[in-house]
Amino acid sequence: MSDSDLPKETPAGLSKKASGVVSQEEAQEPPKIEFPCDYPIKVVGTAGSELHTLVIEVMETHAPGFDQTKITVRDSRNGTFQAITVTITATGVNQLQALFDDLKVSPLVKMVL
Repeated sequence: MSDSDLPKETPAGLSKKASGVVSQEEAQEPPKIEFPCDYPIKVVGTAGSELHTLVIEVMETHAPGFDQTKITVRDSRNGTFQAITVTITATGVNQLQALFDDLKVSPLVKMVL
C-alpha cells in the first residue's frame, strides 16, 4: 500500500490528533481549560468516613479554602461505594495532576474523574 492509497482526509469521527495527522499550529494550541476556573472532581471509593476525610484533606492541601458546603456524596445501591464530588477553584494543570495523584495512591479510592 502506497501513500497514494491512503485517504487524504481524516475519517468522520476521528480527530486529526487520533489519526496521527497534526499540523504545527494544532500541536501548539493552548489548553482547552482557562485557569482559574471552577472544576468539579468526583472521587469514587469505598464508602465510609475515612474516604470523606481523605478527600477533604487532599482538597485542602491542593485547593485551600474550597467551599465544603458544595460537597455532594452519593452512595451506591448497596452502600459499598460512595461518589464524592467536590468543586474547587483550579489554578492550573500541575495543581490538578498533583491532586489526582494524591487521591489515586489511596487504596480507598477506586476512581478519580
